[in-house]
Amino acid sequence: MLSAAPALAPSTGSEINPHTSVAGLPIVVDLDGTLTLTDTLVESLLILIKQQPLTLLLLPFWLFQGRAVLKSRIAERVRLSVSMLPLRQGLVEYLIAEKAKGRTLMLATAAHRSIAEPFAARLGLFDSIIASSEQVNLKGANKLAAIEQFYPNGFVYAGDSSADLPIWAKAKGAILAGASAGVSLKVRSRHNVEKEFHNSPSDLKTWMKALRVHQWAKNLLLLVPVVTGFAFAESWRFGAIALAFLAFSLAASATYLVNDLWDLDSDRAHLRKCKRPFACASIGIVHGLAVAAALLIVAFFLANLVSLEFVGMLALYIVLTSAYSWSLKRYVLIDVIMLSVLYTLRILAGSVAVNVPASSWLLAFSLFLFISLALVKRCSELVSMEQIGLRSSHGRDYQTSDLTVLWPLGCSTSIAAVVVFGLFISAPETLVRYESPELMWPATLGLIYWQVRMWIKTSRGEMHDDPIVFAIRDAGSRNTILFILTMIVMAYFISLD
Repeated sequence: MLSAAPALAPSTGSEINPHTSVAGLPIVVDLDGTLTLTDTLVESLLILIKQQPLTLLLLPFWLFQGRAVLKSRIAERVRLSVSMLPLRQGLVEYLIAEKAKGRTLMLATAAHRSIAEPFAARLGLFDSIIASSEQVNLKGANKLAAIEQFYPNGFVYAGDSSADLPIWAKAKGAILAGASAGVSLKVRSRHNVEKEFHNSPSDLKTWMKALRVHQWAKNLLLLVPVVTGFAFAESWRFGAIALAFLAFSLAASATYLVNDLWDLDSDRAHLRKCKRPFACASIGIVHGLAVAAALLIVAFFLANLVSLEFVGMLALYIVLTSAYSWSLKRYVLIDVIMLSVLYTLRILAGSVAVNVPASSWLLAFSLFLFISLALVKRCSELVSMEQIGLRSSHGRDYQTSDLTVLWPLGCSTSIAAVVVFGLFISAPETLVRYESPELMWPATLGLIYWQVRMWIKTSRGEMHDDPIVFAIRDAGSRNTILFILTMIVMAYFISLD
């Protein structure tokens, strides 16, 4: 049975013999960073900012009254979904095994009771719970006093941080769960550690995944005005476009980090996105925010080296992609239109960076093409959901039944892009600029083939979450796009007369 926290009293510990037997002693388990890999207070703050952003103004006043009041005020306004919080699975399995041996388990956390109680109910392991309330922030000495009232004859403590050192100092045994090397060394100097669980390191591969470096390929769209305008004569344009590419890529990675933090609940409920670094807590929330801020600073510094006009384009991109991530992506078709706008904006930004005007033909073609690819992305997600029996998406206003509308809409926008390309071939300005415009008609066939291929892959459930990434990895797509570009270049330079 779960019991309430008692009134706190001074602790009366003594020096601990590191060789004292701990077999059968109660295990007292911390929550944040120990039993769950994340920080529930930080996650609650994120939800509060997401749902009630104006309450940010109240946070300093709550904190001035003490951390216990701060946690209570946040708990009054938001409810953290504990059912999907990432667990330290090795520790959970160990606790289950020790519980089966008859050991008593307590959850002792500085998190608010409104978080601790449903979390304990989720696991169904603990005999008692002590947690923070509006009167007491159950951390350090306060937590130790409460624990000793329950177990005056000794206990084993499972924790992770330096804030737990006073508790370990009075415990008869220790379990380390994600503790740093320094904390681990201090604890081992006093105890024979009963069990230790390590964090998976946040290595370069993990950060590359969080930053979505593979998505930087989308920013090659900045090159489109140079390529379509055949503006290769002036070498300065390549330096400008390189800086522009890096600035957009760093800014995009920053928005990806913030977006993943914004979408923690949705990602954890998703079949594949649950493995993202923030969703599975392989990277901490605070670290992610710090890196995002640093990336934005560097991105704007690089953008300023290009031009002030390009700084404005970068700022517009960040505003639009933030609006998409925080709100607009929840609305049917609005999200698709915004994705196409963001892709087209990259082309416009490239045009500004190298001072090459983007034609209305190019912009019309890109809008239709990217609406089609955005619909590929949505249909791919719905097909995956349909295959596992889900009917609606978490955090987005889409249902699998919407496929009957989205399929024809996606195919029609694909054809619209082909029609625009065909009209461009016969346009007067094309006849003037290109030596042999008729050589682009085979490119039209390649465009049809590539887009139909994308839709067939989607219908088979073989499409990646991002069709641009799929096109880069798919040999058939790469070869077709190369063929299309080759025919366009030949049409520009080669005369058939």
